[in-house]
Amino acid sequence: MRPTLEEIRANLGGTAAGTGDWDARPASVAQDSRLAGEGSLYAALPGSRFHGIDFLEQVLGSGALAVLTDAEGLRRAEERGLARVPVIVVDSPRAVVGGIARDVYGTDPDRPRLAGITGTNGKTSTAYLLDGLLRALGETTGLIGTVATRIGDEEAGSVRTTPEAAELHALMRRMREAGVTSCSMEVSSHALAQHRVDGLRYRAVAFTNLSQDHLDFHPDMEDYFQAKAMLFAPERADRGVVVIDDAWGQRLAREARIPVVTLSAEAEAPDAGTRADYRVEADPGDPQGFTLHGAQGSWAARSPLPGAFNLVNTATAMLLARDLGFGWDRIVAAAARLDVVVPGRMEKVWDQPLALVDYSHTPDAIGKALGSLGEAGRPLVIVLGAGGERDPGKRPGMGEAATRGADVVIVTDDNPRSEDPAAIRASVLGGARGVPEAQRRAQRIEEIVPREAAIDAALQAAGRHGTVLVAGKGHEHGQDLGDRVVPFDDRTETRRAAARRYPPRR
Repeated sequence: MRPTLEEIRANLGGTAAGTGDWDARPASVAQDSRLAGEGSLYAALPGSRFHGIDFLEQVLGSGALAVLTDAEGLRRAEERGLARVPVIVVDSPRAVVGGIARDVYGTDPDRPRLAGITGTNGKTSTAYLLDGLLRALGETTGLIGTVATRIGDEEAGSVRTTPEAAELHALMRRMREAGVTSCSMEVSSHALAQHRVDGLRYRAVAFTNLSQDHLDFHPDMEDYFQAKAMLFAPERADRGVVVIDDAWGQRLAREARIPVVTLSAEAEAPDAGTRADYRVEADPGDPQGFTLHGAQGSWAARSPLPGAFNLVNTATAMLLARDLGFGWDRIVAAAARLDVVVPGRMEKVWDQPLALVDYSHTPDAIGKALGSLGEAGRPLVIVLGAGGERDPGKRPGMGEAATRGADVVIVTDDNPRSEDPAAIRASVLGGARGVPEAQRRAQRIEEIVPREAAIDAALQAAGRHGTVLVAGKGHEHGQDLGDRVVPFDDRTETRRAAARRYPPRR
């Protein structure tokens, strides 16, 4: 049974204010004022630009039952004469929303079983791979992540990688009612730091890697790591899979407070000489084939996605499926028939030249993507930019990675938002042109705007037998320019330009 307002208040040790029926039971929890409705408990949270209480009049008009807020929220509500429903006041409302939503929505840790994936790169691909694997195993699946949220076969776009806590628990109820048995979820560092996944219980979690990103939100890499490590705690998860191909993964494997198995594409882990529990060995005759070695044996497998890094992502998905309770023989058999396409993740959009669109927007991701495409004798061209209002410190590194990995580097705009696009490009170009000649692969480094012109120039530079990587935007459908979002899809633009320059031969 759903808790009463008084039970919620007492459980939190909060202060009661306002007026109304404290024995009423909220039907839903809303952090977004636009989602509040009849019988909602509205969580009015403080924000960087406004306070959620500023929308209280609208929320009350929609039939909200009560309010959860802080002392400042109460002060503003009383000042405007709007404290005419029960108000629960706590010091940090954001920190308690997840637990309240869990109780209101009746979140069940086994309906569906949850797998969470965190890391700088590879979250989306691993989540899609796990989802495909679970479907092949006969599960009715859910998916929550950067590209989409899906309940069974019902799909909707995603606003952020991991939804807010109230929305997330509402999704869990919808999945349960739809008969979803297993759910693959991307878990961002923002979500962990901002209590978005509080109240959830993961049967299995995975860490893919950690490299520079999001330092506009986290003060430093240590804070970024600590946020990721929060997922590997006994109050959140049962078991974990940790990829130890970087020093952060090695550290997490040592410090995780739940049982974990380790996975590596290396014979030995980078800095400790520690042998991984499972090792991915690439098949020299098939760039998407690999053998997974473990203490109990070795198993041949194949990734449905291109790129050496996707071999590890596929193995990670297999190990997560095991931790969700599936037998290894069934997992290996299901992996053999995986057919997965991840929108905007090494997504092939043209054959000649080979043109791919990828979401890579960090130095590490760009380096790995280019490294997986560097076939001898084929010109390799990259189009890249860097997002405005996002971790400016990574921009030179992105340019450097491009210069080291591609024959031609074309720098353009990628969601400049309110920043000066020319200044962003200059930062990326500075890194690209700062690589010593002896360490460069790139023979040409150019700056071309707008983005569609850069894509066209890249296709021209590659020739019919080259390779083009359009990096940064991936699945996105718009270009953020100032206060406008202009429709733009790298996949559509690349296909259009390629069809014009290289129509298919008959």
